[in-house]
Amino acid sequence: MLLSQKEERSRRFSLALRAGIPVLTLVFLVLSTTIYNKYDIYLSLTNSVLIAAITFITIYFIYFLMNLSVQETLIDYTTHGFNKRTFIKKLQENNPKTIACINIENLQELNENYSSEEIDTILYTITQRVNSAFKRNGFDNIILGRDRGSEFIIAIDIDAILVKTILEELVQDNHSINGIEIDYKFAIINNSNQNFEKIILQLRDIIQTQSTIRENSHKNSKIEDAKELSDIEKAVIESLKNKNLTLSFRPILNNYTNKIDSYEIATKLKDYNNNYILPRIFLPIINRIGLGREYDLILVKHIIDILPLVDSDISFTFNLSPFSLRDTLFQNEIFSYILDKKIDPNRLIVQLYERKTHHNLNKYLETLKYFRAKGIRICIDNFGSSNASMEYIKYFKFDMIQFDRDYVSKIDNNTTYAMLKSLVNMSKDLHIQTVAKWVDNDEQKAKLKELGIDYLQGFGIGKPLNETQLIDKYN
Repeated sequence: MLLSQKEERSRRFSLALRAGIPVLTLVFLVLSTTIYNKYDIYLSLTNSVLIAAITFITIYFIYFLMNLSVQETLIDYTTHGFNKRTFIKKLQENNPKTIACINIENLQELNENYSSEEIDTILYTITQRVNSAFKRNGFDNIILGRDRGSEFIIAIDIDAILVKTILEELVQDNHSINGIEIDYKFAIINNSNQNFEKIILQLRDIIQTQSTIRENSHKNSKIEDAKELSDIEKAVIESLKNKNLTLSFRPILNNYTNKIDSYEIATKLKDYNNNYILPRIFLPIINRIGLGREYDLILVKHIIDILPLVDSDISFTFNLSPFSLRDTLFQNEIFSYILDKKIDPNRLIVQLYERKTHHNLNKYLETLKYFRAKGIRICIDNFGSSNASMEYIKYFKFDMIQFDRDYVSKIDNNTTYAMLKSLVNMSKDLHIQTVAKWVDNDEQKAKLKELGIDYLQGFGIGKPLNETQLIDKYN
């Protein structure tokens, strides 16, 4: 038992004792002044044992009730909304039509810059304002709870469109609480079924998908149908099981040879109706259900199988999850497959993109060095979009960096141009090859070439090829 648990038990017992003794004293006074006032009371051994037993039982019973009340509490003590256990129970009892999740996107940043008391006040205030927002629209007694640290779950038996309207007004009116700016995202699922815990996870997936959209706005919030989400999840699992991956190959131009010598690979899944499922839809699902490494393994093996079918000077660049890279079993299987297929590992370029620096940076860098020692090149994607990319480049010599798309789309801006120029010069000093993506026109192409960027990719360079077109091109 933890020290904190021991001290909490001691505190509760002390409270039970303080509550029990006055109660027992009152009982004895009542008995002695009514029933036994005509009799002399003798504290014999039997009576003493009886009194001690009654005292012990009373105090222990009070202690038991106090423990039970803590264990069976209905509310989250910070927000005063329902805790997760009670919330799920309420959902099962009421079977509401619509369930929504509103998430504080910048809670971690707030935790780093404000006291715990201020954060608790914000969380409590948000709960009260969510409740008030629905109350103003004539809806009392909504089921409102807190799931994880930054997530508030709302359940109500009304149309999802109305819930969306109320939440949009709430977000608009509460961007600042007590002078602290809050960033929100929310998602809504209607026609909910009985699998409420799964629905909460699906709400989380939707919000995560919104985070991949460039325009960070609550207007990107979508209303999803519970049955449709379940169907999509089944389709993702089935597609992965059958290895129904569809690869698209985006040509990358070498600025010095003026030839295409590498391709960036984009992946989609294909369901049983031959409909495509985009990464922003399927990635949150496969990561949530623990199939992320299996997906990465299928992808890499497929890419390795294609390499012998194209010219030997062609390389492929593709994204892999950092969790897969750090997995020893994944590493062993990939390197064994490379040996079996007798391909040059230098033709494989793994793209990395992480918004935050890994908590065990030294261990992660050792993993990247291990991949490079095996001949696989490492590229950092969306370079310049987060502090993490700059942190990594301080400690690891990447083979390539791909600049964030904003540097290309806003290259006419003097500040953007100056920043990109300095990043290109830094890369040259470090002997790191540079890639600019989303190149759409000749003006961008000319400016990027003038800056000395090594590789260009985008519709201004060439349209993506499917797998058959790619193989036909080199055969």
